[in-house]
Amino acid sequence: MTNEANFSPTIQWDFGTAYELFISLHVLHNPDQFGIRASWAAGVRSRIPAAERKLLEDVYSLTGVPMSWISNLPMPKDAITALWALKQIPSSQRMIKLQEVDKPCEDDGTEMSAKHKQFNETLLRIADSRKWTLQDADFFMKVFGKKPGRSLKRDSLERALDWWSRPDELGDGFLSALQSYYQAFFEEEEKRIRPALQAGLDHAKDLSTRLSVQELFMELSQGVQLGEEFHASRLVFAPAFWTTPLILFEKLDADTQLIVFGARPVNMSVIPGETVPDGLVRSLKALADPTRLKILFYLSRESLTPTELARRLQLRPPTVTHHLSELRLASLVELSLEHEEKRYAIRKQALEGAFENLTSFLQNDPTRE
Repeated sequence: MTNEANFSPTIQWDFGTAYELFISLHVLHNPDQFGIRASWAAGVRSRIPAAERKLLEDVYSLTGVPMSWISNLPMPKDAITALWALKQIPSSQRMIKLQEVDKPCEDDGTEMSAKHKQFNETLLRIADSRKWTLQDADFFMKVFGKKPGRSLKRDSLERALDWWSRPDELGDGFLSALQSYYQAFFEEEEKRIRPALQAGLDHAKDLSTRLSVQELFMELSQGVQLGEEFHASRLVFAPAFWTTPLILFEKLDADTQLIVFGARPVNMSVIPGETVPDGLVRSLKALADPTRLKILFYLSRESLTPTELARRLQLRPPTVTHHLSELRLASLVELSLEHEEKRYAIRKQALEGAFENLTSFLQNDPTRE
């Protein structure tokens, strides 16, 4: 973990609903990872025309949230700004610029940076040569096969590579699909979530005047300790609605780390019109499981790794990891990353907050706007 006494980065802030344009699509294509009902996510995706919906489903196995690209957008950095900026990029370069795979990768000698460099070089070669190889598919399967929350199938990956080998068609198709998604859903969603995002940013700025960097990071990430993987001389924080309580992060350059933190209020749901806050539902579901209660029992006494918990519970490590993911989605555990080892502890304040949220919900009329 970073020594706070020797780590005093500059704190900067960013804001823009353009982040949510891409984040919401990412969540809709990976609903289980974010605790969202898969049937509802499929219903939202079904509003996009079939051909464009299929393109998004195909390419999202390789793409994610283009945070670096979004961070460089001009203000007001909203959805219209993002769509306008994408339209200015030539079709054949659109996805390359969006994902910034043509940006040189800083090679610090680590396995992660070497894979990132190979990832970029492979996508560039596929787009340039208009073809991919079985070795390319094998490489991407190895990369994504190790990512938590991902269950990438070979045929899905190959469809994504087929698209990357047709960069002009992909560039036009992706922009059209994004425009359709905006018109079918996100235009109204942007109006709904903008006030919550602004309130989340204002709250974070206020916290920064009273908390240390370590404490601020823990509060905004809702349970992640500030470790070496986030070390940079500048930390840029931006609020997000759809990923709450999880964070997204990306190194913008050698000196700057972007952290997109969950800012959805505890009394709101990610699903428009839903009167029961999903944060409350997640907390109650997490606490209703006997295995997760046992995990919290052990974590209330000391921090433990998933392997250590598996031995105590006499369960398979993947089973314990699943339960820990549910507890993390409910913000009930702290997570620290030390030398790529995850260690968990209970968040007593969040546990108390869950009961306060339940009391508040029961004392108010959930049907009142």
